[in-house]
Amino acid sequence: MSTTQMLKGIIDGCILAIIHEKEIYGYELAEKLEQYGFDSFSEGTIYPLLMRMQKEELVTSTLKKSTAGPKRKYYSLTSKGEQELRQFIKRWKLLQSSVNSVLKGEKNE
Repeated sequence: MSTTQMLKGIIDGCILAIIHEKEIYGYELAEKLEQYGFDSFSEGTIYPLLMRMQKEELVTSTLKKSTAGPKRKYYSLTSKGEQELRQFIKRWKLLQSSVNSVLKGEKNE
């Protein structure tokens, strides 16, 4: 199984968590993901995810002036996005615990 396959579903939660920190534009989001070790996500990968999240009403966007060229689209979480992030964190903690138990050979009895 490739890393890309494993990341499907997880990356959405990571994007929501980054946007939760502060309003952010797409290129900046790609840079943040790279800083966290997600080097396989370019702007071309991120924008379709952001558009889907916007359709699902998880994020909203606002055009703002840029000091370096055309206006930029900044993304922020909606209340639905905040709720989805909380659910993702709960699911992630449970999944992480279960996977760690398997890898350590610990059974929940």
